[in-house]
Amino acid sequence: MLVIGSAVLEISARPTEVLRMGARQYGHIHSSVSGVARNIAENLARLDIETVLLSAVADDDIGQHLLTHSSLAGIDCSHVMRVNGAHSATSILLYRAEDNFTRIDDVGIADALDSDYLLEHEWLFERAALVVIDATPSEEALDTIFELAARHETRVCADPTSPLIASRFCAYIPNLYLIVPNASETAALCSLEEPATGRESAIGTAQQLVNMGANIAVVTLGENGLAYADSSGGGYIRAIKTAVVDSSGAGDAFSGAAIFGILNDVPIDEAMRLGVTAASLTLASEDTVLQSLSQELLYDELSA
Repeated sequence: MLVIGSAVLEISARPTEVLRMGARQYGHIHSSVSGVARNIAENLARLDIETVLLSAVADDDIGQHLLTHSSLAGIDCSHVMRVNGAHSATSILLYRAEDNFTRIDDVGIADALDSDYLLEHEWLFERAALVVIDATPSEEALDTIFELAARHETRVCADPTSPLIASRFCAYIPNLYLIVPNASETAALCSLEEPATGRESAIGTAQQLVNMGANIAVVTLGENGLAYADSSGGGYIRAIKTAVVDSSGAGDAFSGAAIFGILNDVPIDEAMRLGVTAASLTLASEDTVLQSLSQELLYDELSA
């Protein structure tokens, strides 16, 4: 498995009282190793899938922390680029309420993932059962990724990452085996006036993405479940009721577990249920990737 995209240190801050701008307040601050691509890679590695990460970190303490944690989780980070004179990607989430936050991303180092770097690692595309990408690489880099994947007949799975950059995948939808946008990202992908929010509109959006050329499309709706479609039709799966500790990383857990199912040739509805189960487990964790995730835990919870 080859995963390409962001590796980020994520810092979340939750005030213990109503947030008052301009005032010093007490709260809870937590840091997690994150990044959409890196999170998906860690979920796959913890599910015993041999996973290689192509990403960029700076030659700084944060970069070393990202690499050390990811390597200990089982990800092959030996090909991650170390960039001198830069600083590693960082995100800050400032919560106003339980699920109401402002996010600030400093991820300019993603531009280091250029065509030359990708071409140097073409042999990884040839070996990969699947390529998984987020939307942080530049358009030039994405062109190279899809060119290399097509050359080696390697399927590509994509996570649109955020509404701000989801449109980078519009030109590549016919080249995607799997795409997993959330509701707020669907408008950028499908040129919809309103994002898919309900069951029927999400199923319709997933089918629209399939009609545009994707083999499998999933639209995640948070606590409202998800819709999915392939050439045989569409479906819907309810979310699992969960006491949410932190929602960050849940979508990446879904993608990782669903891709795990696809790699093991399970039926699409089972792959979706694996994803929903992994997302539910991650919602109950403060970390962006559940540190205890395993195949055994996933299937135990799936059958519970």
